[in-house]
Amino acid sequence: MSKLVHTLTLGDVLREHARSRPSRTGAVDGDERLTYAALDGRVNRLSSAFAAAGVDAGERVVWMGQNSFRVLEVLLAAAKLGALFCPLNWRQSPEELAFVVDDLAPRVVVWQDEEVGVVTAATRRRVRAEPRWVRHDGDGPDGYEAWLSNSVEVDPERSVDPASPVLVIYTAAFHGQPNGAMLSHTACIDQGLVYGHFTGATPEDVYLNSGPLFHLGTLMHTLATFVAGGTNVFVRRVDPEQLCQAIEREGCTGAFIVGPTRDQVLTARAAGGYDLSSLRTPRGSSAWDAVTSPDPSAWAARPGGYGQTELVGMATYTCLAVDAEGTHGRPSPLVQIRIVDDEDREVPPGEVGELVARGPTVMCGYWNRPEENARRHRNGWHHTRDLGRREADGSITFIGPKTRLIKSAAENVYPAEVERCVASHPGVAECAVIGVPDPIWVQSVKAIVVAHDETAVSADDIIEHCRSRIAGYKKPRTVEFVDELPRSGFAVDYETLDERFGGGNYPGGRTRSA
Repeated sequence: MSKLVHTLTLGDVLREHARSRPSRTGAVDGDERLTYAALDGRVNRLSSAFAAAGVDAGERVVWMGQNSFRVLEVLLAAAKLGALFCPLNWRQSPEELAFVVDDLAPRVVVWQDEEVGVVTAATRRRVRAEPRWVRHDGDGPDGYEAWLSNSVEVDPERSVDPASPVLVIYTAAFHGQPNGAMLSHTACIDQGLVYGHFTGATPEDVYLNSGPLFHLGTLMHTLATFVAGGTNVFVRRVDPEQLCQAIEREGCTGAFIVGPTRDQVLTARAAGGYDLSSLRTPRGSSAWDAVTSPDPSAWAARPGGYGQTELVGMATYTCLAVDAEGTHGRPSPLVQIRIVDDEDREVPPGEVGELVARGPTVMCGYWNRPEENARRHRNGWHHTRDLGRREADGSITFIGPKTRLIKSAAENVYPAEVERCVASHPGVAECAVIGVPDPIWVQSVKAIVVAHDETAVSADDIIEHCRSRIAGYKKPRTVEFVDELPRSGFAVDYETLDERFGGGNYPGGRTRSA
């Protein structure tokens, strides 16, 4: 029986760009400018350095820092070796970061000192794993650039299965601990092609990586730009003045910018007289209308739809269902979607059930979570734990998560994780967490607390307790004290808490929790 001779890995894509467009700029970071040929050479050196440090097929490499062109280098070097790359959320606490490092047990951690060095040092004191730590922003003999220059520039030419995982993104902790979604070479490339098609990505595109690279919100377009052979421009973190400078200097055609940042950039543009007209809408039309649009999604050049990390981002696209009944479009050409009940039976159009999906962009599973993988991939379909509805015309409407989810700007906050942290305070008997509407951040976190009778505890005590243990965007912004939590049977009645304490604005357009 005949079969495919070879399907591509991310390393193969880089190799072909280096051959086909060697002088095309592939990455820009401040004064650093790399053609695809130069990028491939550096990636080959880094692959050699990784291999010497014991990074082989299936081993893990971690990035602990802010945005940099080196994130792309580390991903591609891992790809050429058949290893897995994980960018960590540098905004998290040392305790959270240490959990992920120990969970992955990487061979190498590439870390940053400037701005996040204190957190990194605190993380290193907590980890049990023993990786090699390489500082990427240092000039010393043990730094990233010295390590690179001392390695040989030879392509490893490993035989890597395109279906094997290459990228690990840790999701929010829906069971009290985060889980690393493993995404394959095929998933990353295929999603890059589809997402790039709908955003109009071409080799002439210049994408500003202004969002965090530990999020698929940014990485989807990073990969689409890379697969198309365009230019990825990196800025370390969001700074309105620097974003304006980068857009004007590089002629950026797209960027990942959320609502509050958009307003700051417009203010900086007005003050500095920057030309941002290179930015375009997803359909490739002019630019300035997109920048001044009240809808920031137009500026970010991102198509609408439904997606999640486990699907490398988008699974449905609204551009496939113009004037459709469903609010979230139709499935990607690479994805099948069904709506099922609790017995995994497909429900008829018009009925709400769980969204399940299958196709090449579905994750390989969670790292080191066999039981959860069995649950999530049962019967050959990925169970999203999200509720949706198939409309009469075949389009999809996303209703909301089966588990409760709070949305803080672009961040997902799972109440179970916050509740676990609040409950660890010695003055707390029990607690529940809800999301309340926020005019800037979509929602803010509110904790409803039953205090121990014998212990005096204040709202500030609880907030400070959480601040040192979980990421700042997860900690409660406000705390309410009650004598007891309302219940429906044995379960906490979150509907009643929402009504009493102003909960709402949950994802999926709900005013109250599902």
